[in-house]
This record gives sequence, C-alpha cells and structure tokens, in this order.
Amino acid sequence: MLFTYLGFFGFTLFVILYTTYKLRKDKFTTSKGYFLAGKSLTGPIIAGSMILTNISTEHLIGMNGNSYKNGIIVIAWEVTSAIALVIAAIYFIPKFIRMGLTTIPEFLEKRFDGAIRTIVAFLLMSSFVVTLLPIVLYSGAINIESVFDFSLMFNISKEQSLIYTILTIGIIGSLYAIFGGLKAVAYSDSLNGIGLILGGLLVPVIALYQIGDGHIFNGLSKVYNFDPEKFNIIGKPDSTLPFSVLFTGLMINQLYFWGMNQAIVQRAFGAKNLVEAQKGLIYTGVLKLFVPAIIVLPGLIGFYYFQDQYYDSPDLIYPLLVKKVLPTYLYGFFAAVILGAVLSTFNSVLNSASTIFCLDIYKKLINKNAEDSKVVRYGKLSSVILAVISISVAPLVAFAPEGLYQLLQQLNGIFFIPISSIIIAGIFFKQINTVGAKAGLFFGFSFYILTTFILNLDIHFVHLWGIEFVLNFLIMFSVSKLFPKNETHPEMQKGQEEKSWKHVKLGGFILVSLTILIYILLS
Repeated sequence: MLFTYLGFFGFTLFVILYTTYKLRKDKFTTSKGYFLAGKSLTGPIIAGSMILTNISTEHLIGMNGNSYKNGIIVIAWEVTSAIALVIAAIYFIPKFIRMGLTTIPEFLEKRFDGAIRTIVAFLLMSSFVVTLLPIVLYSGAINIESVFDFSLMFNISKEQSLIYTILTIGIIGSLYAIFGGLKAVAYSDSLNGIGLILGGLLVPVIALYQIGDGHIFNGLSKVYNFDPEKFNIIGKPDSTLPFSVLFTGLMINQLYFWGMNQAIVQRAFGAKNLVEAQKGLIYTGVLKLFVPAIIVLPGLIGFYYFQDQYYDSPDLIYPLLVKKVLPTYLYGFFAAVILGAVLSTFNSVLNSASTIFCLDIYKKLINKNAEDSKVVRYGKLSSVILAVISISVAPLVAFAPEGLYQLLQQLNGIFFIPISSIIIAGIFFKQINTVGAKAGLFFGFSFYILTTFILNLDIHFVHLWGIEFVLNFLIMFSVSKLFPKNETHPEMQKGQEEKSWKHVKLGGFILVSLTILIYILLS
C-alpha cells in the first residue's frame, strides 16, 4: 500500500508543481490571457490537452466494456475522429481564427444574429454542467474508490465515500480552471496525457506478455484466435454500431465534436498562430489512431480472460483486468493516471462553460461595457458556481447509474445535430439566412425529442442523427427561400488571412489513408 500512495501522490504532485512552475510569470488579468492562454499554446500542448479533454473514465470503462461485449466495431468512434480532425484543420479552424473567435456562439452572432448566439450559449453551458461534468465526476470517483477502498479505510459507507471523493476531485479540478485559466488546464492536460498513454498501455502490454508467455505478439495472436469475429471491424446491420452509420450520423457527430465543440476548439483558439493550431489538430488525429490500444484492446483481452461471464455488466471488465494484470506497486501510478484523466476533462469543460458564460452571456446581455479585469473576475466566480452545481448533481448519478447515464447521452444528442447544422450552414452556404437558421435549430430540437423520447422509432440513433441533419438543411433552405432577407455580415470578413501550416494537407492525407487502411486490414 505504501508504493500505491507514493505512486499516486508522487505523479499528482509532479503535475501540480510543473504546471505551477510554467505559469509562475503569467498574470491572468485579461480575457485573452485567461480564456485563451494568452494565445501562447503550441501544437504538442494543444494535442495533449485535446486528447485528455476527450478521454476520461467513461472511455476507459465504457469503451472497453463495449468492445468486450460487441467487439472491435466500437473502434469507429475513435479512428473516424482522425478524418474529422483533418477537415477541422483545413476548413473550420482557419475560418474561426481569422475571425478572432473566442467562443463558438460568437461565430453564430457574426453569421446570423445575437439571439442565436444567446440560445446556443445557454444550451451548451447547461449541457456541460448538468450532463457531462456530473458523469465524469461520478465515474472518476468509482475508479479512485476501487483502488483505495476509502470506505473500508475510514469505516464509512460506499455512498459516503463516493460523495467525498466526488467533492475532492471537483475541488482539485476547479482550482486548475479557476486560478490558471486555459493555460493551466492545457499544461496539466499535457502531462496527464503522457501519464495516460504510458499507464493505459501498461494494461494491455502486461496482459499480452502474460498470455503470450513472454511474447507480446504471441499473446495478441492467442487473443485473436480465441474469437476472430471479435476483431471484425465491419459492424453487421443489427449490431450495436452498424458499418452503415459511418456514412450517416457518425461523421456529423465527429465533425461537431472536433471542429465545433467549445471544450475542444478553445485549445485551437488559444494557439500562437494558425500553424500551431493546425499542427495541434493533426497531432491529435495521430494520437486518436493509437488511443484504441488503451480504450478498446483491453476489452478484447478481457473477453479472452472472462468470456461472456460479465455480459450483463460489461463496465466491470476494465477494473477486473487492471487488478488481474497490474502488479500492486503500480496501482498508485495508475490511480494517478485515472485521476488525471478525470481532472483534465472536468477542468477543461468547466473552463469552457465559464468562457461561454462570461463572453456570450455576461458581457453580451448583462454588462456590455465590462472591463477585461472584471470579466476575468466573473469568469472565476462563474467557475465556482458551475463547479458547485456539477458536484451537487454528480451523486444523483448513483441512484440510477446505468439508466441515467444512457439518458444523459441521449440528451446530448438533442444539442449537437441542430447546432452543427447551423454552424456548417453558416460556413458553407450563403443562401441560408437568419430566419432559416432559427427554423433549423427549432426543428432539430423538436425532431430529436419526438423521435427519440416520444415515438421511440426502431431506427439506430446514429442513423437518426443523419436523417435529422439532412432534414435540418431542407428546412433551412426552404425557409430561407420563403422568407428572403438581404443580410450583410461585414464582421464575417474581418481579420487577416493567416499563413497555414505547409504540411497540413499532406498530414491530413496520411491520416485519412491510415484510417481507411485500418478498416481494410481489420475487415
């Protein structure tokens, strides 16, 4: 147990001290400094922060449990991200950076009007605080509790232990976001990212080494031959993720997440320049092709060890595998890696929620003439309030962990298709006006709620995303034609054209080719 504590506190303190050292000369008194890291982030820092914002305990546990039960087809959620990152690097981010954006809702005002900006800002902030952050805190608390058994150590109930752990994680994560802004979040994420990759790879590497009697590739061969069908990447029509979803709603989801999601693109907005922003996205794409070794492969190894013993509770597979293969002296380091993954997602999303509140709601609706120092002060205050709300909601997940988790994921689907529709319309289609965009936004929300929660249509939810996306565009084009408006948006043309990274298209071509190659090799 001594080594467990040393590993845990050693790595955690190292991240804190390193981040403090890197920020020792920074003064976060301006919006640019606090919300955009002073426009100082480089490609590797952006990539590390993006990956850690994306991956948390719901990936380590949920994705591995999913691959254990359904096979390698779930890898689609990861590897197709590389294609979306290429599109974002070449088309979306240059447009956003040229316009000098700090938030995604800001783009919607410049392209359409202030009402759309306000509506989307409220929706995004609410979805962050009420859905994503509580799940991250709760799932993280379960993992930390499973390593340290605080309930036994302090002679308290499991429920009490989880509440105290949620509170501790929430406070630590909030401190990063509140006092250091985006820069503290990005630097701590980068170190935690290295820890996640190293710690995450330990699990499958040690397992395959043991299975293969000292030979990793021999172990992989044994796992493959045990059930080759688990390694078929082409999902059948009745599977949990049919191959056809790649051509309907899945890519829309990926484009939104990696090119329009505030919690992700805010790192690119904080880049030194467009070159570093594009490098960050392409580097992230490279990492996404390797991430399945951490959040998909262990689930397949788990099937080799446990067969279908845990089909009814697949989320137990990853913790069981960790305890089976990791030596006890590595528990502490691994727990620190888990904590880092939780903190990175929590503080990143909290920082983005605070940014949206301050710049899209407070400065836009409450105090339009607020000085930078006052906006930053309210940024810190709003982070505290939003963190308290998230921490308060998190224990409620315990009352119905599976049902509520699934419900919250479905609720997230309400937001991203309508929002991504109007953003893509704003970037690529001048024919769509403000009235059409509002109609598409309203229709998208109504359609998803009706089909998913009321009619319960027997259609895969990812296909529903694709159907809704197409219908949204039909509505936007039709309404724009029926109610034509002569709109000029000179602010869309503001800003200077920045020089792109000379290798962005080559890097993008390689990433797309590798993604296609993965599907060819595993089909």
